Amino acid sequence: MSEKYEYGVDFDRIDAIDIHTHVEVDCHGHKAYTDELIEATAKYFKRSPGQLSSVDAVAELYRQHNTAAVVFTIDARTGMRHVPNSIEDLVAGAVRNRDVLIPFGSVDPWQGRAAVHRVRELVGEYGVRGFKFHPSMQAFEPNDRRFYPIYEAITEAGVPALFHTGQTGMGSGLPGGGRVKLRYSDPMLLDDVAADFPELTIVMAHPAVPWVDSQIAIAAHKANVYLDLSGWSPKYFPPQLVHALGRQLRTKALFGTDFPYIQLDRWRRDFEALDIDAAVVPLVYKENALRVLGISS
Repeated sequence: MSEKYEYGVDFDRIDAIDIHTHVEVDCHGHKAYTDELIEATAKYFKRSPGQLSSVDAVAELYRQHNTAAVVFTIDARTGMRHVPNSIEDLVAGAVRNRDVLIPFGSVDPWQGRAAVHRVRELVGEYGVRGFKFHPSMQAFEPNDRRFYPIYEAITEAGVPALFHTGQTGMGSGLPGGGRVKLRYSDPMLLDDVAADFPELTIVMAHPAVPWVDSQIAIAAHKANVYLDLSGWSPKYFPPQLVHALGRQLRTKALFGTDFPYIQLDRWRRDFEALDIDAAVVPLVYKENALRVLGISS
């Protein structure tokens, strides 16, 4: 087993924490998604399908920008019929780059007891600091009680769970969207989970188009629910979301890019052009994420 991850980030020194970055390939060349999905997603985001992000490349870029990054892949082997890149390799990369990287784990919800065991293994033996779920790619309804033992294990571990919400670029433009069903990522399904697990910190990833109003309401209503702002250039944020950032979401919104699909420089430039209270900016960039990660209360 590789060395267990321990925090090495100087949280006082860094400028920001990107809560949402993807590692798409491991040191053995194993890819997060099928070639068909990679090509469709690259077309959607207007990037080369050959530009796959590795853990060390993410670390070097974020180090240059004095920014920490939460890194993960998605275990959707049942839903997508594809074994993902190695989470163990991702954690090993985070250990090598612990000054800027924070690893999250992922489990396939359809693996039942094995998924529960995997949560405990990834936290206890590898030191992951949270878990990433993508209900549309993993083909599951988050509020189905058969998956509750997974959330129980994550709650016991005291780490957050980050769920994709809203539409997705994954499979966009393919026949049938590459079998990716958007309804699984309706944030209202997470309202049940948040109510049933009040001690579990939940992050709803992305402006959840077409359910943004629901997303804002859930984050405002549930003390244990946050949202990240990844996957969209801020200049395209729905107006009600921009309005809420300066009000009910001041302490609930998190900086996230969805790197490599949205570039760090572009996101920050467009965010800083928004008409929001300047006092909110440091909360979004770092302070709210520190609370989600359990670094500060």
